[in-house]
Amino acid sequence: MGPPGAGKGTQAQELKKRLGIAHVASGDLFRQAMEEGTELGLVARSYIERGELVPDEVTIAMILKRLDELDCREGVILDGFPRTIEQAKALEEALAERGEAIATVLYIRVSDEVIVGRLSGRRICRNCQANYHVIFNPPKRPGVCDLCGGELYQREDDRPETVRKRLEVYLAQTAPLIEYYRKAGLLTEIDGEQDIEGLTADLMAAIRRSGFTG
Repeated sequence: MGPPGAGKGTQAQELKKRLGIAHVASGDLFRQAMEEGTELGLVARSYIERGELVPDEVTIAMILKRLDELDCREGVILDGFPRTIEQAKALEEALAERGEAIATVLYIRVSDEVIVGRLSGRRICRNCQANYHVIFNPPKRPGVCDLCGGELYQREDDRPETVRKRLEVYLAQTAPLIEYYRKAGLLTEIDGEQDIEGLTADLMAAIRRSGFTG
């Protein structure tokens, strides 16, 4: 868990390599299911196209279907799910029916100001979609893609005012879930403002303390 820009995806990929388990991101599942035109994907698309939230039961069904695949047998890193207490309870019930449970919940804590700085500095190439950052990964020439020479632009979602709004929505939606997992004794807060290697080391240490063995 963590706000947008906390580095969840990057860290999940690193943990996947180190632990040898699957990384399941709910957003990726939705996109894949809709592209493939699966039954659940078509249901999800019908809600998304109307601008409505996909019902929890559809999301849960999609997650559980993914957890049945072979690469999830030894464990899985869930990224972007659950997002609400209702989803968390539904997930717990579904896992309990399978004789499974959540080992630990890792919350990457990053301040709003750091998140705004990280996301508002992102730039994307209009041609090849390569990613840059004005501070952390700048192009050789300002505004020009190193790979194809295309124009770099700032996504609407990455403008400071939009980032702050996204953070407000995230906090309103997720803050109760953080407390829910804390009370359950599953939550570990990790400093997300340290360097990437230090963050990975802290995440791995928390996983080892949880007793997860894969």
